[in-house]
Amino acid sequence: MTESTGSKSISVVLVHGGFVDGSGWEGVHGILRASGYKVAIVQNPTITLAGDVEATRRVIDAQDGPVLLVGHSYGGVVITEAGRNPKVAGLVYVAAFAPDTGESVDSLIKNPPPGAPVPPILPPQDGFLYLDRDKFAQSFAADVEPKKAAFMADSQVPWGVEALAGAVGEPAWKTKPSWYLVATDDRMIPPPAQQAMAERAGSTKVEQAGSHSVYVSHPEAVAALIQQAAQTLAVPAQKEMEQAK
Repeated sequence: MTESTGSKSISVVLVHGGFVDGSGWEGVHGILRASGYKVAIVQNPTITLAGDVEATRRVIDAQDGPVLLVGHSYGGVVITEAGRNPKVAGLVYVAAFAPDTGESVDSLIKNPPPGAPVPPILPPQDGFLYLDRDKFAQSFAADVEPKKAAFMADSQVPWGVEALAGAVGEPAWKTKPSWYLVATDDRMIPPPAQQAMAERAGSTKVEQAGSHSVYVSHPEAVAALIQQAAQTLAVPAQKEMEQAK
């Protein structure tokens, strides 16, 4: 499919989840930049949902035109809240939580389906969570190159318990188009839960064999969905921005 010039006028903003930072988006970033897209990456503190939403909004506001907001894992909660910003034209969820009003990560993981893998989250330390380093690769990054998966385990970002409890107000996906990539081998967010959230949000859905770190292990598939979304949004988003001037 030939990409329109209009689709390149949409800025892509990438939002990471818990236990990691924005560097995991490097592969997706490189593909999008090589294709001519403007790309920005949010570095969330992952201490509170409000703080992460504010960090994301600052990046959104810094973009020149309409924004396609992309979230992985807990980043899906962040974009669901921050996506109400009028500059945001659409949302892309990548193996992510897509909460409804009043929902949080805590509430979404409270009752896992029977037989679902249990993420190896260690008991809180001073209000922050870590994954068991020895079980990190198996649960979070099973298809990532072993040395990189080991580095991800050793460079974990502490995830604030308050962030997991942060509840969403009015979800952006109720008023804006969304896309969802389901990682079919995910051992952090069960694939059936991803399917259910995607269907509830009315998202355009694709499936990709991959771990929870599918954005690291399969950047081409993730970038392809982002480009598809950008192409779909290009014309209406540009018209809306021009009318708002």
